Amino acid sequence: MTGSDIPSSFRLAYVPGVTPTKWVRVWHERLPHTSLELVQATAAEAPGLLAGGGADAGLVRLPVDRGVLSAIPLYTETTVVVIPKDHVATAAEEVSLAELSDEIVLHPMDDLLDWETLPGRPAVERPATTADAIELVAAGVGVLLVPQSLARLHHRKDLTYRPVPDAPESRVALSWPEAEVTPDLVEEFIGIVRGRTVNSTRGRAATPPRPAKDKAKDKAKAKRGGAGGGSGTRQKPAAGRKPQAGGRTGGQSGKRGKPRGR
Repeated sequence: MTGSDIPSSFRLAYVPGVTPTKWVRVWHERLPHTSLELVQATAAEAPGLLAGGGADAGLVRLPVDRGVLSAIPLYTETTVVVIPKDHVATAAEEVSLAELSDEIVLHPMDDLLDWETLPGRPAVERPATTADAIELVAAGVGVLLVPQSLARLHHRKDLTYRPVPDAPESRVALSWPEAEVTPDLVEEFIGIVRGRTVNSTRGRAATPPRPAKDKAKDKAKAKRGGAGGGSGTRQKPAAGRKPQAGGRTGGQSGKRGKPRGR
């Protein structure tokens, strides 16, 4: 792919709780002439946005339809319970689901956790969103189980949270529309999130691969011969070459005899 073929922009979707800042920074360092546009979407909206071409790739929450989208899992989040600061559970470093059995556990419509059995006691009504559920926790109506990043996103001074080790967890992945050939800029972003160095050749079609440059340098060195004598592979002098000024003229090995008189 030549420079003129590279798209001028890359659209990256991301869901609440996911922070793409560090990867965006690396993108701008490596591809300063290709802008990166961030597209915010809810966890429920993100797969459809990608499938419909609304973004080139996205930082989403699993699961996604693998028949439509490709995905690389990135990390798994700890699940926490959001509680008022004066709640009795704040005395512990972590809380089990069994310890929440007598609590009203809010279950918002945009819940991200895959529950086989909902913990605690159900609320009279399900909150529409996680943000609404946070407000109800602050009002003392109940408690809320969410991925830790969402607890941080909806931080309030009157609330805190504790890890719940035996609760289901949420996995974050990099996803993009399924295709026979992964687009070059998607490969670039895959390399960034996986920590590949700038000199890595995998998935860097927008940049000439390093080995080709090395081969060109090697050919140039071969054409120069051993000039400079730095490599220890100097070529033998061509036949009939005159000795340099100041050199010995009688031969170096002693095999040549004295000049014969005529």
